[in-house]
Amino acid sequence: MRILVMSDTHGDAEIIRKVRNRHPEADTVIHCGDSELDYEHPYLEGAKRVRGNCDRDKRFPNEELFEAEGKKILVTHGHLFNVKSTTLNLFYRAKEVEADAVFFGHSHLLGAELIDDILFVNPGSLLKPRGIDQKSYVLVDFLEEIWKVTAYTDQGEEIFQTEFVQE
Repeated sequence: MRILVMSDTHGDAEIIRKVRNRHPEADTVIHCGDSELDYEHPYLEGAKRVRGNCDRDKRFPNEELFEAEGKKILVTHGHLFNVKSTTLNLFYRAKEVEADAVFFGHSHLLGAELIDDILFVNPGSLLKPRGIDQKSYVLVDFLEEIWKVTAYTDQGEEIFQTEFVQE
């Protein structure tokens, strides 16, 4: 399974198109909110998408919970869980819905970690990154109990790659 994850594009529809076109092999595309686009924008078509604090279209759900290849995946923007201060609230929500992986944005901080056997990934921002100079998104692969997270710049250059074993 390959998941393309982006967030916080803040009105830049073209970067969504470019990133999606760069990775046609992705089984699932996720936008973690603050696209600032219409819910039915063609570049978001078929993507799992949630509402961020800057999204005005009320058709975006606050969170998306779905299953892919036997894994439960939670997607949220993060502002309703106060992720700029702590990920503890998001951790509790992940436990509550029995998620195997959580994808979120809001803080614009690129990162990935495995906490209590749950993968947490923030793809950073494709418009206004924080913590690093590069605009970023991630590809997440899952194969044989291993999550591989690869972060890329908006130009498609690899920033880092890391793996986590899920028990």
